[in-house]
Amino acid sequence: MKISSGIVGATAGPRVHGIDARWLMAYAAALGDVDPEYMDTARDGGIAGHPLFAVCYEWPLALDLRAATMPDEVAVRGVHATHHLRIHRRVRPGDRLTTTATVIAVESRAPGAYVTTRFEAVGADGLTVSTTDYGSIYRGVAVDGGDFPDREVGRGASRPLGERVRDAATHVAPAVSTSPPDWSTRVPVAAGLAHVYTECARIWNPIHTDRAVALAARLPDIILHGTATLALAVSAVLRHEGLGVAAPVMDIRCRFSGMVPMPGEIAVDGWRRTADPRGVAFRVRTPDGRAALRDGWLALSETRRPVEHAR
Repeated sequence: MKISSGIVGATAGPRVHGIDARWLMAYAAALGDVDPEYMDTARDGGIAGHPLFAVCYEWPLALDLRAATMPDEVAVRGVHATHHLRIHRRVRPGDRLTTTATVIAVESRAPGAYVTTRFEAVGADGLTVSTTDYGSIYRGVAVDGGDFPDREVGRGASRPLGERVRDAATHVAPAVSTSPPDWSTRVPVAAGLAHVYTECARIWNPIHTDRAVALAARLPDIILHGTATLALAVSAVLRHEGLGVAAPVMDIRCRFSGMVPMPGEIAVDGWRRTADPRGVAFRVRTPDGRAALRDGWLALSETRRPVEHAR
């Protein structure tokens, strides 16, 4: 099986989504986040969306783009590998967002073809609300036509998304790979979380909710969505760092490296002794100690206030 590098430049959309309080609250509730900033529609200023809510309105574009660029037998081999979200402002009830998706890179990797898609959403005022580079590995699929990497503007050399995600955490927090985390917290993962997340996020991929489909895909069982794992980690970072759910998050990056089974729990580890005072490096581990998410990085648009935590 092959993916042609000629799909670079292919687009899907635009799609327009009306964002209401019901959708925003449902997404937060699926993650166990019931803070007033997410739930109290009577509060001054109303409610705001969870930092990772962008995945909800991006998902339909992902399906559209896959359908237009690859056959089903290739598409089903895709797994979420890397994620880089830039938040220009939080999503709010009443937003009318226009989203487009564009393939920006196709590259060969040992496990298969690595495809990067960029999602961009703009508000009714024409200003960008969110930009996401979403990297997928298509296992066992070759690249036809040679690599076409995404080239980071101003760097001169190819900087694949996976490397940029890794470096975001490790260059500002070199201790991530060599020293214990500054803090660690455990987050329960309920047996039905994937089903709840699917309906509340409006993201449906049957490997997360249909055991027969998961087994046919040679998975051990249904597994939690990668975006749900990332969202749980982001919530844990905000809570543990005392930042508040309405903190001005502007950048979230990670690489996915393992499956999260249900029921169970995950451990979120954080490093706040970083060279960049605006951010926190983090990872997610499964009960057996394996990394389900690594090279995590969350940055604010302003310097975070220092907080002290017991080790």
